[in-house]
Amino acid sequence: MHIVDLSVDRDTGIVDVGRYTAVQDVGTAIHPSYVEGQMQGGAVQGIGWALNEEYIYNAKGKVDNAGFLDYRMPVASDLPMIETIVVEVPNPHHPYGVRGVGEVPIVPPLATVGNAIARSTGVRMTDLPMSPPRISAALDAATPRMAAE
Repeated sequence: MHIVDLSVDRDTGIVDVGRYTAVQDVGTAIHPSYVEGQMQGGAVQGIGWALNEEYIYNAKGKVDNAGFLDYRMPVASDLPMIETIVVEVPNPHHPYGVRGVGEVPIVPPLATVGNAIARSTGVRMTDLPMSPPRISAALDAATPRMAAE
């Protein structure tokens, strides 16, 4: 289970993640700080997929953002510290009771962030990433136009 508190700037479409918590059954946590790091890293990667990460192609089909300077991934200053709640239920099918930890936390942020944006704005985003231009366009489309006076 993942939980996020975020705000959306209705003028710019920029999402500010204020708090993020990841809860995961990890089996037996042999090295708890490594387990927390895997949970945090996966959550950050998922948040990046939800909010920023995408390839942009030009009219000729060439990728316009092929380098790290142009491909927007979250960095430490973009997000708060990801809180983790490690649930330890030993895996009966493994001799040490462990479970895979690194892959699991990548998936929930997409839905978690999407649901929080919908709750915050009243607009359901249906395409990824939920980038500022897409959020701004969705908010503009959902706002009734005022008649010219």
